[in-house]
Amino acid sequence: MPGTLILGIESSCDETSAAVVRDGHEVLSNAVASQLIHSNYGGVVPELASREHLRAIVPIVREAMQRAGVSYSDLAAVAVTEGPGLAGALLVGISFAKALAFGADLPLIAVNHLEGHIHAVLMGNDFADANPLLALVVSGGHTHLYLATRTPKQTWHYRNVGKTLDDAAGEAYDKVAKLLGLPYPGGPWMDVLAAHGTADTTLFPFAQIKKKATGNTAPKLAREAALSPEDEATRFDMSFSGIKTAARRYVELHGMQSVIAAREQAFRDLGLHKAKPDNINLARALPHIDAQTLNLIASFQNAVVKNLARATFNAAQHYGARGILVSGGVAANSHLRQVFANMASTAGMPIAFPSIALSTDNAAMIAAAAWPKFLGRHFASDTLEPTPQLRLG
Repeated sequence: MPGTLILGIESSCDETSAAVVRDGHEVLSNAVASQLIHSNYGGVVPELASREHLRAIVPIVREAMQRAGVSYSDLAAVAVTEGPGLAGALLVGISFAKALAFGADLPLIAVNHLEGHIHAVLMGNDFADANPLLALVVSGGHTHLYLATRTPKQTWHYRNVGKTLDDAAGEAYDKVAKLLGLPYPGGPWMDVLAAHGTADTTLFPFAQIKKKATGNTAPKLAREAALSPEDEATRFDMSFSGIKTAARRYVELHGMQSVIAAREQAFRDLGLHKAKPDNINLARALPHIDAQTLNLIASFQNAVVKNLARATFNAAQHYGARGILVSGGVAANSHLRQVFANMASTAGMPIAFPSIALSTDNAAMIAAAAWPKFLGRHFASDTLEPTPQLRLG
């Protein structure tokens, strides 16, 4: 089979995935096993996630290979997520990838999960002449802004120029959804329901990042990010805990608790709490969601998306970016895509999003991110271990 094939393996959180990608951009297969068990707990339980990965890793890799119509002898390398993520979940993927690479005598490539999300966009869009790019990675576990620069050797260098100082944007979505009695994961529910409400643009003000009198953020944050004084003063950090707290106060002030409890029970009785994110039955759900809740959801989403957009476009302008990449699970949000696309059009700025299938955690993005490393022969050793707090750049 012509071309260079890389098998990617992803197990950083609650998705077990394997994919075969040719030459860093052509997806031959992308198999994903979602862990619906976490819907019973309103969030990911690390111990359960690790156990589910153990159950799924062998069949999901077998499925990816069969869909691609290839054998292990056709592969050029095995790529796996090194971090960030849940330690036990990462360990399952890394252990399997190491064993497979050793048994098939293939090089092993370690990939940063965040870089994978960026390559989920790059693999489907031509930004060959655009350098640097401003990448927003926004999901349930991460909200980061990176200045991505392509080097002369066609590898990528990343510089973190902004991040959330508290909750990730996707985490705020899930927590407010849970507050309102909606199933987990809450992001997709909030997205589809927001279209049925009216946003009050004054309900959630823009989050203000507190600065010291010198104009710099707290010294502790600078030390953690290893920033120079110049970098620290020009960061485009974000905050979403205040918006989440404002939603909780709204619920309390308006006495919405009993309505929420009734909705949560109705959803369980109807089996809606176990619905897959891409199979939400709106017709059955909407009769149990009042106008006040729908307006609150629309207002919350409007505030989150505008906060993300403000930081992203300000950073792109400041650093002279030639294009914007938006990736991660929240990149699938329809309102976010519309707002970002409109702002990019007004600014004359090229912008790209991953396909919906590649927005959430998947192995195709891991194999794609491994391609430049394969060309540069940047292989991992057999002592590779999970790095739960791995940073990018």
